[in-house]
Amino acid sequence: MFQTSNYSGNEIENYELLLKQIKALSEGETDHIALLSNASALLNQFLDEVNWVGFYLWKNDELILGPFQGLPACIRIAYGKGVCGTAIKEGKTKRIADVMNFPGHIACDAASKSEIVVPLFLGESIYGVLDIDSPIKNRFDETDQVYMERFAKILEEYLSK
Repeated sequence: MFQTSNYSGNEIENYELLLKQIKALSEGETDHIALLSNASALLNQFLDEVNWVGFYLWKNDELILGPFQGLPACIRIAYGKGVCGTAIKEGKTKRIADVMNFPGHIACDAASKSEIVVPLFLGESIYGVLDIDSPIKNRFDETDQVYMERFAKILEEYLSK
């Protein structure tokens, strides 16, 4: 059973605890929807000042809405479009301090001001993206990026089983 934790350490200690929690929640589970649902719930509980946490999954050459926490979202995102589609096209994390300054930003939630998107791959194949939005500009820093990328790598490991 999962219980809400009070993250009382410093930022790095808290992120390390988060990584342990996603491993514990994922151990032995092979269903992708279950894994991603718990991952989005865990991140939503862990992260302050976010308004959307979830996944878009790569199907038929586009990103399709997957498990998430937050308000209803865009259902389909084309390759190379918006922050999510660009992260897939470039194959790297996109950390956007002010989404209004990102060319081609897709505004699924008008309250979102900053965003981080981490692409997910299974081997060489595109799997999808982890997408996190915040109603605050400059919400995500380098530490967030490092740990969201580590979080994504752990998910990739379990999704590959």
